[in-house]
Amino acid sequence: MTAVETQRPVLSRKLLPAAFISLSAFLLFGVQTPFGYAALAAGLIVGFVVDRELFKHLALIAAGLLIISLVPLNADLSIGHMVAMGAALALAVAVPWLVSRYVYRERIIRFPMFTGESWSLTARLYLVGVVVLGYLILPVYLISTGVYHNWPDASEDPTIFWRLFLGVNAVGIWDELFFICTAFTLLRRHFPDWLANVLTAVMFSSFLWEIGYEAWGPLLTFPFALLQGYTFKLTKSFTYVVSVHLLFDLVLFLALVHAHDRSFLPIFIY
Repeated sequence: MTAVETQRPVLSRKLLPAAFISLSAFLLFGVQTPFGYAALAAGLIVGFVVDRELFKHLALIAAGLLIISLVPLNADLSIGHMVAMGAALALAVAVPWLVSRYVYRERIIRFPMFTGESWSLTARLYLVGVVVLGYLILPVYLISTGVYHNWPDASEDPTIFWRLFLGVNAVGIWDELFFICTAFTLLRRHFPDWLANVLTAVMFSSFLWEIGYEAWGPLLTFPFALLQGYTFKLTKSFTYVVSVHLLFDLVLFLALVHAHDRSFLPIFIY
């Protein structure tokens, strides 16, 4: 543990309000109960009492969660729903960034794309490993549980095919913008990296749960979220974590189309 992390203890009064905010995502998106708003409010109230700096940062995360809770989070590919969901996701990232930059006068939330650092051999091999793991896990998960029905059949309609491709990739990019570059980065200011990562992963996987990763999906998405946070900590590169996510999502997209039409790309093992 670094000297900086020792100044961010695990057990402190700050943990309660942060846990409430994390729990609110589980209740809003995973369980889908309005009690999530009560947990969100409790986190902000307790945070205000406990630590004003923490409160400021929790308010940014809460704003994003509140915005995305206002639209149905599903794979409806109608133009109206895609526009509404796209607008909500964009605002959920833009509002915290704008408030942090121009109201708080901070430069904590960043989206580092061009770091000037080349990817190591290990980093490149990890990208290959992500594709292999996706190939081995995703078809088994989607088909054995039947959760592929949460996404529309894109095998016969080219319009739906490309909308699904766009939607899967757009959500993947947004996940990293909000949960990793915003929520995780803000929580790291107050907690050890591993704890900030766990709190973020609860929110991350809860969001994906409502998107359609049901059944034992959280057992897949929670470790993925933890790995994304840890990878961002190591690489400090938004570009890299997005590359990881989009490669995984490419396999997801192909497996989804195959699940609906087994004659499409019959290369999967399940």
